Amino acid sequence: MGSVRRTMIAAPERSARLVEALGLVACDDDAQCDASTARLKETATLWPVVLSVLLVTSLGTAGTLALWHEPVGLATALGVAMTGLGLAAWAVLALPAAQDMAPHQRILSLAGLAAALGIVLSLQLDLSPTLPTGPLRVTGFVLGFGSIVLTAIALHPVRAASLVFAVSLALMVPFAGGTGLAAAAALLLAALLVAGVCRIAMRDQQRLGAQEDQERERQLATRLVREYESHGTGWFWQTDRAGCLNYVSAKVARELAALGTAPMGQRLVDVFRVDSSMAETERTLTFHLSSRTSFSDYSVRPAFETAADRWWSISGRPMLDDLGRFQGFIGFGSDLTEKRRSEAEITRLALFDSLTGLANRQRLRLSLDQALSTAQGPHTTTALFLLDLDRFKVVNDTLGHQCGDELLKQVAQRLQRTVGDAGLVGRLGGDEFQVVLPREGNREQLGTLAQQIITALSQPFFIAGSSLSIGCSVGIAIAPEHGHDSETLIRNADLALYAAKADGRGVSRFFREEMLAGAQKRKRLEDDLRSALGDDEFHLVYQPVVSTRDQRIVGYEALLRWEHPTRGAVSPADFIPVAEECGMIEAIGEWVLRTACAEAANWPANVRIAVNVSAIQFANPALPAIVTSALATSGIGADRLELEITESVFVNDDASSNQMFKTLKGIGVRLALDDFGTGYSSLGYLRKAPFDKIKIDQSFVRGAIQAGNRNAAIIKAIVTLADTLGMETTAEGVEQQDEIKLISDLGCSHIQGFVYGRPARAADVRAQLDSGGSGAGGATPVGHRVSRANRATVLRSARLEIGGETGEVRIRNLSATGVMIDGVDFPEEAVGVEVRIELVENELFPATIRWISEGRAGLEFTRHFDMERLSQAPSRVIRRAS
Repeated sequence: MGSVRRTMIAAPERSARLVEALGLVACDDDAQCDASTARLKETATLWPVVLSVLLVTSLGTAGTLALWHEPVGLATALGVAMTGLGLAAWAVLALPAAQDMAPHQRILSLAGLAAALGIVLSLQLDLSPTLPTGPLRVTGFVLGFGSIVLTAIALHPVRAASLVFAVSLALMVPFAGGTGLAAAAALLLAALLVAGVCRIAMRDQQRLGAQEDQERERQLATRLVREYESHGTGWFWQTDRAGCLNYVSAKVARELAALGTAPMGQRLVDVFRVDSSMAETERTLTFHLSSRTSFSDYSVRPAFETAADRWWSISGRPMLDDLGRFQGFIGFGSDLTEKRRSEAEITRLALFDSLTGLANRQRLRLSLDQALSTAQGPHTTTALFLLDLDRFKVVNDTLGHQCGDELLKQVAQRLQRTVGDAGLVGRLGGDEFQVVLPREGNREQLGTLAQQIITALSQPFFIAGSSLSIGCSVGIAIAPEHGHDSETLIRNADLALYAAKADGRGVSRFFREEMLAGAQKRKRLEDDLRSALGDDEFHLVYQPVVSTRDQRIVGYEALLRWEHPTRGAVSPADFIPVAEECGMIEAIGEWVLRTACAEAANWPANVRIAVNVSAIQFANPALPAIVTSALATSGIGADRLELEITESVFVNDDASSNQMFKTLKGIGVRLALDDFGTGYSSLGYLRKAPFDKIKIDQSFVRGAIQAGNRNAAIIKAIVTLADTLGMETTAEGVEQQDEIKLISDLGCSHIQGFVYGRPARAADVRAQLDSGGSGAGGATPVGHRVSRANRATVLRSARLEIGGETGEVRIRNLSATGVMIDGVDFPEEAVGVEVRIELVENELFPATIRWISEGRAGLEFTRHFDMERLSQAPSRVIRRAS
C-alpha cells in the first residue's frame, strides 16, 4: 500500500450554456439555484456602502451647484434617480418579499436596475466639468467615478448585472461625447470586459458542477462506508500524526469497549498487537508507524489483557497532504475471529481421516517430510510402511460398504494398538494404510513390527454377527538408504508392497533395487507396446487342434507373438498382462481377431480358428459388433470362429455377462471355456453359459500318464461332465506320443500341444493343410514316444548304503522314479541289488540298481519320491530345472 494524499478528486467538466451560467433562466438544479442565491447575498452585503456613496455623490454635486448659484435641476434629478435606483436594487437584494422570488427573476430585476444605474452614473459623471472651480471638478469626477467603480465591484458576484452595468456605461460614451476614438475605446473595453465576465461565469458554472459531483460522490462514499460498517465484517480506522486513534468504526469501538478499553484517543499499538503466531506478520505495528510505511493484512489481537479470543486483520498506509506532509495513518480491518475458528476446525478435518480417525494422506505426507528434513540430522533414518488389506474387496462386495467401513474402523484400531508410539498410522484411502516410523532403520525390528501387524490383522474380525478373516501385505522402505525424499520413499515402499502381493500376500518385503529395475523395465515394455501395433511388430502363429477320433486337424488356435526390433521375441506372458493394465488389450485383441479371421479365410472350410478373448474385451459391449465386422470382412462363416474365454469373466457374474453370451451365440460363433480348473472354477456357470467346448488346462495333462498321479482321474471327471452337458473337450499341453493314447482313452475329443508340432505362421499352416503325408489335414505326432518323469539335474554328494557298507557317491540326475549316480565301481553282477540312498539329509530311500556303465549307475526307487522335497536339501545341493 502506498501513501494517500488528502486532495479533492477532480470531476469531469460539464458543458454549460451561458444563460445558465449567468443565472438568467430557471434551473431545476438546486445547487445552481443555491449558488445564484449566494451571489445575490454577497452583493447585498456590499450594497449599503454603494447606497451611501450614491447618496453622498448626489448631495455633494447638487449642494455645490447650489452654493455657487448654478442651476441644480439636472443634478437634483440625477441624484434622486441614483438614490431611487439604489434603493430599488437594495429591495431586490434584501427585502424578504423579494427573496421569495426565483433567483433568476431577482437577477433579471437586478440586471435591469444595474443598466439604469449605469446610465444615471454616466450622466452624473458628465456633470463634474460643470462645477465652478477646478478642485470642485476634480472632486466631482472622483465621486462620480468612485460611485461607478464601487457599484461595479458590488455587482461583480452577479455576473449578468455586472455585464449590463458595464455595457450601459460603454454605450453612454458615444451618447455623451459623440462617436470617435473615445467611443471606440469604450466599446472595445466593454467587449473585453464582457468576454472576461462570460469566461468567469462559465468557469464558475463548471466549478459548481464539479463541486456538485464531488459532493454527490462524498455523500455516496459516506453512505457506503456507513452501510459497510453497519452490515459488513469490515471496518475503518484513522490515526493522527502521533499514532493516536481519532476514528474507529462504531461497531469495533463498542467491541473494544466491551473488552475493557475505549479506543478513541489511544495509541494504535496500545489497542492492537500483532499475533506472533502468524508467519506473515514479521514486523510490528510500532515499526511501521515509526517508519511511516504501509502494511497489509496483519493479524492482530487486543494489546490489553482480556479473556476473550478475538482476532482482526488490519491494513494501513500513511496519509500525506497536498504538500507531502505526513498527517497520520488511515486503514481498514476485518473480523478474523470466526474465520480463525473455522480454519482451526478445517485444519483438524483436513489432517484426519473422517472414517477411521487416523491421519490422512496430507498429514502423513507432512509427517514424512518433517521426518526426512535435514533438520533431523544427516544420519537420521526413517522407515515407511505401506499396507494393503487382502480380501477386503470380497467383504465390500458380499456384505456391503457399511460392513466394509466398520471393518476399516476395527483395522485402524488394531493398527494403532500394534504400532503404538513407534510411529504415525494413517489411512491413504480405500483399504490402503501407511505407517511413518521416524528415527527407525533397524531391519530386524522393522521386520518384527511388520509381522506383528500382519498377525494382528489376520485375526478374525466380528462385525454384525459375522466372523470375517482378511489379511495384510506390507511394503517397507527405509530412508536414506531407499530414498532421501518423500516421493522416492513412497514409490519404493509401493514397489515393495507390489512384491509382497506377488509373493502370495500376507507377507512383508523390503525394497530392493531390482524391484525398481523391474518396474522401469515394465514401464519401458509398456512404452514399446504402445507403438508395436502401429509399427507392425506383431504376428500370429497357429497351433493345431487335432481330433482324437481320426487324427485330423479340425482347427487352429491363434497365438500372438511380438518380435521387438531390439529386444527380439517378447513372451506373451510378459506383455499380455502389461497390455491389460495399460488399456491396450482391446486394440490388440481386435487386431488378433481380424487378422486370424482374414488368414483363416484361406484355409479349407472345415477348419476352425480359435481366438482368445480377455475378460476386458468380454466386458466391452461393442464386442459382438467387432466380431460381426471381422467375420463380414474376412468372409468366413460364423461357425468357423471359436472364441476362447477364461473363467475370470465370471468374477462379476451379472446380467451383462449373460446377455453377452446370448448375443455372441446369436451371431453363430462357437464358445470355448479356456484353462478350465485353474481359475474361479464353479459348476454353476457351466449350467448357464452356452459353451461348446471345455479346454482342460495343461497342468492336468502333464504327469497324468505317470503311475499314481491323480491328474488322469481329474481329466476323466471333466470329460464325463462335458459329455453330459453336450460339450467337446480339448486337452492342452500334450507333448509325448504315449499321452495321445491316454487322452483318447480318457474320452477327450481333441488334443492340442507340441506333440503335433510347434505353432507355425499362416503360410506353414496352409502347407500343412495341403500336405498329403497322411491325407489332407492329417496330423503326424512329432513328440517323444515315451513319457518320462520330470527330471532335475542335481550335483551333490550323498550316502549310499549297500550290503551293510556305506560310501559317498555323487547324484547326477533325479526324478520321481529313480536317480543316476556316478563315482562308483560296481561289478556287472550288482544289477538287481537293493540299496539305500540319502536323497534328503539324514533320510535313506530304498532303491534297486538297474544298470551300470562306465562308473555310473541307475537306481530305481521302490516307491515314488516327492520331487518337491528337494527344497529341503542342504545348501551343498546345486539344482536346475530340466
